[in-house]
Amino acid sequence: MDTLKGLGTALVTPFNKKLQVDYKALEKLVLFNLNKGVNYLVIQGTTGESATLSKQEKIDVFNFICSITPKKTPLVLGIGGNNTHQILKAYDWFDFSRVTAILTASPAYNKPTQDGIIRHYKLLAKQAPKPLLLYNVPSRTASNIQASTTLKLSRYKNIIGIKEASGDLLQVMEIIKHKPKNFVVLSGDDALTLPMMSFGVDGVISVVSNAFPAEFSKMIDLIGKQDYKKAAQIHLKLLEIINLLFKENNPAGIKMALTIQKLTKSFVRLPLLPASVALQKELKKAMKCF
Repeated sequence: MDTLKGLGTALVTPFNKKLQVDYKALEKLVLFNLNKGVNYLVIQGTTGESATLSKQEKIDVFNFICSITPKKTPLVLGIGGNNTHQILKAYDWFDFSRVTAILTASPAYNKPTQDGIIRHYKLLAKQAPKPLLLYNVPSRTASNIQASTTLKLSRYKNIIGIKEASGDLLQVMEIIKHKPKNFVVLSGDDALTLPMMSFGVDGVISVVSNAFPAEFSKMIDLIGKQDYKKAAQIHLKLLEIINLLFKENNPAGIKMALTIQKLTKSFVRLPLLPASVALQKELKKAMKCF
């Protein structure tokens, strides 16, 4: 799945002051990313506040993005949850003709065993209309997809890769060492993308690239050329901002960065809150060098 290598942006969902989807800002954001070197877009991941979007909003946002992006642009659609059979029902909501893959995190809160995770993904993969990208993010789900579990799932038809956000580099190395050749491994952690790609990870699904697509794209290109010295310069320049973006919650941080750039507004839906005044000041100061 070469189309999912490189840089994918996990798009935010812009809201207006009434907390309705701001489609004008969404179009501006999508075109900004595509014009600055992003390889593909991820729709309705956790960064898109998918947990707070209604069924109709999810359908409308998805259809809108499909309508404004070139047909050659790969699109990844996030469909997840902690109810396996409810996810299967959600497969009927969308026209998947433009979708390259479905991103689905392991179930949150339930804390399934490794065997439960395997059975969950096997059932989803069996009925999924498009290939699945696993998403391992223990900080949100309260359970880790162990390397051995990922490797077992990597051999199932219709499971093509994983977004790895465990923060455990040894675990990711184990996956890289033993995975099938065509199984895609992507970083789910902006701050660890450079070291992860240095030992074989294929790319990143990024939050920071919403606001800094050109810089992050350039870093990915340099890594691909094995110019780690220049790539590290970009990485270190972005590092303070990356840390600030996740200081309070995601996507409040990245939405504030986008507000500073006048691309979107900073509104988020409860239970999240917008970035604090203190964080706003820190971000403005850090972003002056860009």
